[in-house]
Amino acid sequence: MHPLLSLSVFGLLLPTALMHVVDSPLDCIPRRSVPSNSNNALLFWEEGVFNYSAMLLREDLDLLVVGAREAVFALDLRNISKKITSVEWKASPKQVGDCRRKGKDAETECKNYIRILHEMMDGKMYVCGTNAFDPACKKMSYVDGNLTLMEPEDDGKGKCPFDPFQRHASIMIKNDLYSATSMNFLGSEPVLMLSPHVNPQSGPIRTEIKSSWLYDPNFVSMASMPDSEKGNNDDKVYLFFSETAVEFDYYSKLGVSRVARVCKGDEGGRRTLQKKWTSFLKASLDCPVPGSQLPYIIQDSYRWCDPSLHWKECVFYATFTSQSHTSEISAVCAYHMSDISKQFSEGKYKTPAPVETSYIKWVTFSGEVPQPRPGACINREATNSEIKTTLDLPDKTLQFIRDKPLMDQAIEPIGGRPLLTHKGAAFTQIIVKQVQALDGEKYKVMFIGTDQGKLLKALHNEEMFIIEEVQLFTPPQKIKNLKFSNKMGQIYVGSDISVVQIPPANCERSSTCFDCVLSRDPYCGWDKVERKCVSISSSQSVLIQDMKGNASHCPDAGPVVEPLTRNIRPGRILKLRCPSPSNLAKLIWKRNGIPLPHSPEDGLLILDNSDDNNNNNNSGSYSCLSVEKSKAGEYETVVVNYEVGISLENTAVTQAQCSGQSHSGLIVAVVVLVVCLVLLLTWRVVKRHINLPCDRTKEKGEEPQQTRDLESSDASEPLAAEKPNNHTNTGDGPCISTVNGIEPPCFPVASLKRVYFEIKFFIF
Repeated sequence: MHPLLSLSVFGLLLPTALMHVVDSPLDCIPRRSVPSNSNNALLFWEEGVFNYSAMLLREDLDLLVVGAREAVFALDLRNISKKITSVEWKASPKQVGDCRRKGKDAETECKNYIRILHEMMDGKMYVCGTNAFDPACKKMSYVDGNLTLMEPEDDGKGKCPFDPFQRHASIMIKNDLYSATSMNFLGSEPVLMLSPHVNPQSGPIRTEIKSSWLYDPNFVSMASMPDSEKGNNDDKVYLFFSETAVEFDYYSKLGVSRVARVCKGDEGGRRTLQKKWTSFLKASLDCPVPGSQLPYIIQDSYRWCDPSLHWKECVFYATFTSQSHTSEISAVCAYHMSDISKQFSEGKYKTPAPVETSYIKWVTFSGEVPQPRPGACINREATNSEIKTTLDLPDKTLQFIRDKPLMDQAIEPIGGRPLLTHKGAAFTQIIVKQVQALDGEKYKVMFIGTDQGKLLKALHNEEMFIIEEVQLFTPPQKIKNLKFSNKMGQIYVGSDISVVQIPPANCERSSTCFDCVLSRDPYCGWDKVERKCVSISSSQSVLIQDMKGNASHCPDAGPVVEPLTRNIRPGRILKLRCPSPSNLAKLIWKRNGIPLPHSPEDGLLILDNSDDNNNNNNSGSYSCLSVEKSKAGEYETVVVNYEVGISLENTAVTQAQCSGQSHSGLIVAVVVLVVCLVLLLTWRVVKRHINLPCDRTKEKGEEPQQTRDLESSDASEPLAAEKPNNHTNTGDGPCISTVNGIEPPCFPVASLKRVYFEIKFFIF
């Protein structure tokens, strides 16, 4: 690679990555961490069914429709643990066989994974599945409490992915399906395609198969924008995705985040770009995380619009993760719809330019832009120029857009920096809701899913504040889908193993006024009469709430904490626990009202080394306090109180009991040892491993064959060839010698050694 081109990459990337470092948001820490056993969630799953990743809210039917592997479920929207009905959709044996012969795994890949669920205008649903790498689609009805898959079956190529683990995106607008997926078995032909329903004979409209259009993309999401003026047909569909950058020359593939746009009224060109998009444009999305030298990669997006405002005031929120394996930081960036629209309608284009006849470098196009503007929808201006449809566009405009679909400038986020950065589990999904607090102001609350099965709840005010993180799945599972029902006020979360329903707030987790107010949750407030944290939507009382964390209006720190009694024995260690109500709080320990230096966070250890005659011990009153700061001040709350005493009588009794038990245990051990020794010796005698008093006759009969041979070969030799000493041999080694002519019982030394070691082994 040319060194100048390599330097140009860093020249483009580094300024973007290092901008706004000084005033960038710090890593946000969730104020509260909620384990899975305390999340108050409702759960649905069925044995042998996996991949609950497609979800459709049918609020008109009070249903949550869930697409999984080989099945579609209709769940009660109020309580998803109640299954209303379900229908199976399995791949045929022939399709499974073909899939296996093509090298795919029969147990994981050659199944029918439901990936697309959309509502149609007549109330029916459109369902697509991978179908053992042979994608297919069907209509589905819900009548009299039953789901029914209808025939005929549609070809799903270009609508649904072949690979169940490949990312895709789709949206249905007036029964027209816009889909972004792969067209072939290998996944090497990515497309953004319109499958018309009203006029199917016109055929689909799709992208050109060129790397300058789509280059190894990962599709994320799609959104429709009704941004046309009255009487015009220039509504648009936006596609968010990531792909390999064509504009950077790099040592390896470099990923970039994109947003693309097509016009709903696009019919393709007449001669150039026949049945292809004439309005396809794409631009880079920048989410400059401080300290990162590589672009961050988009994972999900959510369109938020205020119905009372113009469509240009809509905002897209998107989650991003690092493409560097050394970074664990995720981010959320927001983009004004007006900035995105302006880039496509007024921005400059990039164009490929050869360098030294060997390289293609993308540079800013500085030539004349043809009219009508390439990529523009057929608006009022085009209509006045006798261009009624895209079929009337001149070839010059179409050739330009075919070669140069990439915009020159990246779209910057609101404020030029991420709204939120967080180190830890990678962000996956996001939804954003607007909540009106008690002060009359409206606040944005983000619900962010992670790849570790956690749901983060963050407040977007003057600064980002993560209210809590809730563990939804155990073991941790990647969150693949998030839905919010405005009718039920509930959040629905899909993963590979199950579906979870959880309310957007659980105010009862805050036990004190300080804890309730410092959580800065617009859903919750402190009821002074009931003395508990409650949902503001379900209470008629006057509540205390402050989005800046001003808890000065709280009447006190909360209910009186009754002390817990603990006793410590002399010479022992006692640990006092103190569960922190907040990850942002600092714990302080006090003894008899006096702060203890170096207060530990994980519990206070008390070592008592006093004796009965020493009154200077560690007994007394201990208090653990939580100290938490906000912009409005510092607040102190008593978490737990302890009364610690010295247990002398119990200790003496215990020591006496232990002493008596020790002597008794020693006696028992000695008796058991003696019995074991006797039994072992008896066993050895029975097995004849130890002989009885020496039987000379038997021993002679058991002499080695070599000795008997010598005697027979030299019978005339006197018996003076006896052993030079009076030892007796049994074959196990030398015996104990005679004493004063008296021969003792024969206990071979080797056998005695063996017994000794066996007894020693048995004991120890």
